[in-house]
Amino acid sequence: MGASALPAAWLAARQGSQAMWLTVWLVEAVFASSVGIAATQNKAQRTGVPLTSGPGRKFALSFLPAVVAGAVLTLVLYQYGLSRILPGTWLLLFGAGVVSAGALSVAVVPAMGTCFMLLGVAALMFPASGNLWMALGFGGLHLGFGLSIARRYGG
Repeated sequence: MGASALPAAWLAARQGSQAMWLTVWLVEAVFASSVGIAATQNKAQRTGVPLTSGPGRKFALSFLPAVVAGAVLTLVLYQYGLSRILPGTWLLLFGAGVVSAGALSVAVVPAMGTCFMLLGVAALMFPASGNLWMALGFGGLHLGFGLSIARRYGG
């Protein structure tokens, strides 16, 4: 998931309008989510546990409120011309969702969520660097923690 965020940050930074910037990040969100779901399905098949089993369902239901909040806030903030604070909002809410859902997982998952939340706070404090924060979070944190999780826990 993190590998696609790095070129998305580069591409988003080169857009001439907020609408095109938002489009780049929304396409990235759909693509990265698809990759994440496919990887999760693959792991579920390898372990013989259905994706909709207790742990998978609980993770999704714990993560979903933060995603819904992010979608609603995206619409509202964009409508009111506050796109500059979207990166911080997304990072903070994504992190909150990962912390909540990660309570049902290995300890490194909520730690990753906490790191996303901290980047979200930084992005809200320094919104002019939004694409950098997005690259660091959705690119760097996903890659770093993802490799660690893959090595230690098999994906």
